[in-house]
Amino acid sequence: MARTKVPPGRTRLTSGAASGGPGRLRLIAGRFRGRLLPIPDQPGLRPTADRVRETLFNWLAPVIEGSHCLDLFAGSGALGFEALSRGAARVVLVERDRRVCEQLRRTAQELGAGEGLEIVQADALSWLAGPGERYDVAFVDPPYATGLAGQAMAALERRLNAGARVYVEAPAAVEPPSPRWKKLREGAAGAVAFALYEFSGEAGAPARQESTP
Repeated sequence: MARTKVPPGRTRLTSGAASGGPGRLRLIAGRFRGRLLPIPDQPGLRPTADRVRETLFNWLAPVIEGSHCLDLFAGSGALGFEALSRGAARVVLVERDRRVCEQLRRTAQELGAGEGLEIVQADALSWLAGPGERYDVAFVDPPYATGLAGQAMAALERRLNAGARVYVEAPAAVEPPSPRWKKLREGAAGAVAFALYEFSGEAGAPARQESTP
């Protein structure tokens, strides 16, 4: 794996195709290790590369088992299925496109994912605005170049437990919506930047509103 010198806490990885071959990616570890996921043919969908996923889940290793996870903009479901494979107690996949949701449900059935998985067809930001549970881990990887990552982080604040870990992937670094976010790790792969944050604010509290003169 090619590396360049970067500051402490930052990892730079080479990008590449998923190791499962054309149109597929491979789950890396856990009870579904080695199983292949189809990559839906959807504009803007760029599944998180194998090496980035491996780095991410190394970062999450201390907290993933038994956690409640949310995979927004689920796409292929690679992050959510990987979390479930590695011992997450509950994983919710949110995906707007009907055909992609149908594929996610087929994949879940083929894997034998069980009751710990829920697949929701909805717009991610609208869904976050509604009532619902809070999460220990969240993945924010919107369709490429849509600029939705920052909006999703702000909407997530009311749906996170204190100390939650949030992974964000976007074409460029994203400015957190409030001081409640602490960047733990960051890196880059090809044309994308990624980072892991800790949400250290009060559980369920809304984003702080800046006062105006």
